[in-house]
Amino acid sequence: MELKNLEDVDSAEMFKVYDRWPEIAKNAFSQKFKKINIPNINHIVFAGMGGSGTIGDIISAILSKEDIHITNVKGYTLPKTVDSETLVVVTSVSGNTDETVTILHNATKTSAKIIAFASGGNLGKICQEKGIFFQEIELIHSPRASLTNFLFSILNILEELIPINHSDILDAITILDNTQKNISSDNLSETNQAIELAEFIKKTPCIYYPAGLQSAAIRFKNSLQENAKTHVMTEDVIEACHNGIVSWEKDLNAQPILVEGFEDNVKTKERWEIIKQYFSENQIDYFSINSIRGNILSKIIHLIYLFDYASIYLAVLRKIDPTPVKSIDFIKSKLL
Repeated sequence: MELKNLEDVDSAEMFKVYDRWPEIAKNAFSQKFKKINIPNINHIVFAGMGGSGTIGDIISAILSKEDIHITNVKGYTLPKTVDSETLVVVTSVSGNTDETVTILHNATKTSAKIIAFASGGNLGKICQEKGIFFQEIELIHSPRASLTNFLFSILNILEELIPINHSDILDAITILDNTQKNISSDNLSETNQAIELAEFIKKTPCIYYPAGLQSAAIRFKNSLQENAKTHVMTEDVIEACHNGIVSWEKDLNAQPILVEGFEDNVKTKERWEIIKQYFSENQIDYFSINSIRGNILSKIIHLIYLFDYASIYLAVLRKIDPTPVKSIDFIKSKLL
């Protein structure tokens, strides 16, 4: 394990922001923001890319058992079902994301209600010009490292609109605090679960997940790609049993990572056991991670915290600086 001097590789010290995630979340949820409560909404569209898109994924999971229809847009096109009973929530940490700014422009041409969140940029300027509700939220280090600041600020502002118990949000913050004690840079030992996961990854990770934890799995993929600069695959565990599992019949340069939910459906639990048996009988080494007990927000934020930190540790172990994303910068520089 070569992690004693993280800052030697992590030049922008991303790990220090992650050490502060519980504190950042607590401060964000206790801020005296103006609350938003828009009546007669039956459809919420979350628009955002990358780390900003994770926020929509998480809130969609929170609302999965509610009557409100949720659409996550990661691109340029609004669904045609947008109408006067739709709320479009536009989020771009930088405020300059091309796809998200386009969605904002398109939303203004509909009868939908619109609110926007960013650290500034073009998004803030457009909202000011058009009289759209806009809340500036601080960028902390980078868009992906700003997740807890944006997520818990938005949960704060939308508390009267999103049916999640106040106590559930506070529980999630407590879970972050408890998780920090194990995975932070203050515990660079064999007991650190994020380091254990990072050290397991030697090949291309193939992440299997149940439907309720998709947001955590997709975030893990994104963080591994951006921080450790590695290819990653993700698959729903049930769907994989009908196609993806066949690929393991050939020798692959890949490793399965199983993200299991504590309260998975009984049939999903049965599938996990069958897949584990298959991997064991075929000498395929896998890593299994179980969600904690608790509400859905607590489960997801615990996993994301663990996964994000594992991606930083993996980057450092491979002597890759997690902060620079030159490929993304190249693509953005070519956009008209």
